[in-house]
Amino acid sequence: MSDTIFLMKNINKRLSESFALENINLDLQRGEVHILLGENGAGKTSLMNILWGIYSPDSGELYFEGQPISIQSPSHAKKMGITMIHQEVSLFDHFSVAENIFLDKKPLLSQNFKLIDWSKMYQNCQELFDKLNFDMDGRELVRNLGNSQRQLVEIAKAYVSNAKIIIMDEPTSTLTDVESEQLFKIIRELKKSGVSIFYISHRFEEIRQIGDRVSVIRDGKIICTESVSSMNENNIIHMMTGLDLKDRYPKLTIKPGKEILSVINLNVGNILKNINFSLRRKEILGITGMVGSGRSKIAKSIFGIDKIDSGEIMIENKKVSIDSPSDAIKAGIGYVTEDRSTEGLFMSLKIPHNITASSIDQVSGKFLMKLDKERDIVNNYTNRLNIKCGSINDEVAYLSGGNQQKVVLAKWMMSKSKIFIMDEPTRGIDIASKVDVYNLMNELVRKGASIILTSSDINEVLGMCDRILVLYRGEIVAEIPRNEASQEKIMYYATGGKK
Repeated sequence: MSDTIFLMKNINKRLSESFALENINLDLQRGEVHILLGENGAGKTSLMNILWGIYSPDSGELYFEGQPISIQSPSHAKKMGITMIHQEVSLFDHFSVAENIFLDKKPLLSQNFKLIDWSKMYQNCQELFDKLNFDMDGRELVRNLGNSQRQLVEIAKAYVSNAKIIIMDEPTSTLTDVESEQLFKIIRELKKSGVSIFYISHRFEEIRQIGDRVSVIRDGKIICTESVSSMNENNIIHMMTGLDLKDRYPKLTIKPGKEILSVINLNVGNILKNINFSLRRKEILGITGMVGSGRSKIAKSIFGIDKIDSGEIMIENKKVSIDSPSDAIKAGIGYVTEDRSTEGLFMSLKIPHNITASSIDQVSGKFLMKLDKERDIVNNYTNRLNIKCGSINDEVAYLSGGNQQKVVLAKWMMSKSKIFIMDEPTRGIDIASKVDVYNLMNELVRKGASIILTSSDINEVLGMCDRILVLYRGEIVAEIPRNEASQEKIMYYATGGKK
């Protein structure tokens, strides 16, 4: 009997005028984790939507357990033993955690009257969480959960589904390092029990931990399929993007100028303690640290999102009072948020409305909007930033993560900010889009702007920053010049090492 549980042969699917999946040949073995690696927009999720029953192929053949099949819908896929963990969580907000997990498997008091045994359901949920090492309450309503907790609920839901195939679409995109490790442990257990997994990602660090084989997808085509052990990072990057590893961090050598921003004895709640640092013109200042160290809190405090308890902010040697984001914008500060979908963009609005959101005065007349001027400005930014879209009138919700982030950057470039605070600006976007963001940072610095880059990606900080501040439990514990910085030194201080 063959160990192949699923097979795609010569699959073609036209998805738009400009994009199609072409001549796809892909298989999945029993108990295998098959990584699908590619940039945002390469076709990874679209390909899996054929297996999940969202799309029907235009041509080609699908085989499940050796038999030719046609998957009509997600419900049909579920009946066959296929389930999917989506990047965008699909849970019922008004249901409890336990109800979502056991939606199709609620224990009953009576089969005749279909009465739910609530006590048994919550007991089963707690036993599941104990097994998975999840610190959650099954009675909690899903609407009260954060993004990472919602993702854990999706994972638990897939775990109890008794699926033969699980599709995981960027499952770690909202998880902490600890939660990601919990997921990898679950994946290893699923493999041992014979479950097969398609795992969509563009994160190299995940591949060797859990993967057996990797297929690289680019522009709707499978470029190669190899065992994980035979691939190295440079090979994968080149296959995905055409770039080499050395091209990932295109840092410009520009001598920083005079001090433009000074933060003095900043205290925020019980999180930030006596924060002191300065930022110079044309400088990229990195702020890094472990989860919970206070990186994002510094960014939000300077931009006026979080209230400062004490301390001073000086811009060009003048004390400024920043009590709200509008105060920060007036002071010449732009903020590229970690959570672009809820804080950085109006997802239901079109690209032009998002780009001009912080500079509405530039495109408004006395009574009406100057639509021709707005169109010209937006066209300029979409071309300069290489924002890939069907039309500039697309809603930003339909753009890839990397292109959404470019829209956020365009918004602040248009506002003529002098200081850019970038909080995890490349989280969740692919390599080529990351390089685009780094090149935009270079362009901003070349034109005289200054950047604070807060990031948990140590390689990113090492590759792009002139100086690096390391946080530990809300305090700056080290300031390291670029030429003295290393991964080992940063990790030493980020985990509590003393000078």
